[in-house]
Amino acid sequence: MSRSTVYPVSRGNDMIRFASIADIDEVAAIYDRIHQKEREGLMRIGWLPGVYPVRATALDALRRNDLFVCELGGRIVASAIINKTQVPVYVKGSWAFPAQDGEVMVLHTLTVDPDCTRRGIGRSFVDFYENYALEEGCTVVRLDTNAVNGVARKMYPSLGYREAGIVPCVFNGIPDVNLVLFEKKLG
Repeated sequence: MSRSTVYPVSRGNDMIRFASIADIDEVAAIYDRIHQKEREGLMRIGWLPGVYPVRATALDALRRNDLFVCELGGRIVASAIINKTQVPVYVKGSWAFPAQDGEVMVLHTLTVDPDCTRRGIGRSFVDFYENYALEEGCTVVRLDTNAVNGVARKMYPSLGYREAGIVPCVFNGIPDVNLVLFEKKLG
């Protein structure tokens, strides 16, 4: 997929696309709003403010050319990192669909602005991710979430993902995480 390729989301100019440097402030603001909602007890993701995700998370992904954003009405409402980099603890997964690293596309750090939930944005992003994986020659997709993230743990199985284990680890600097691994075979 070229950097200029966009994926229509619903109507008009709404799209999922590669991020640009101009999007970083909005992506970081979404991270901050999620952290604030967790502090208020309104969301449970299992991330830590100042640890993960932070502005540098988005900047690093932008430099690697694997940060994507969802733009609705000219506003960034979601982001994700999509690449072929499996988290090291994935070696402990009970994968039903074995594949070499180059055959697996991984979804990292899917975020939806807390002010824009329950609109199908997360599902649209996962649909984009799967299509992108196929375009890039991958037939297996993997992702993970913190075990405390009940919303994600319900959403991924509803989209055909299979749980491949729960692995205790330190995740991106966050201690004592039980990382739930998911996979799906495409095509």
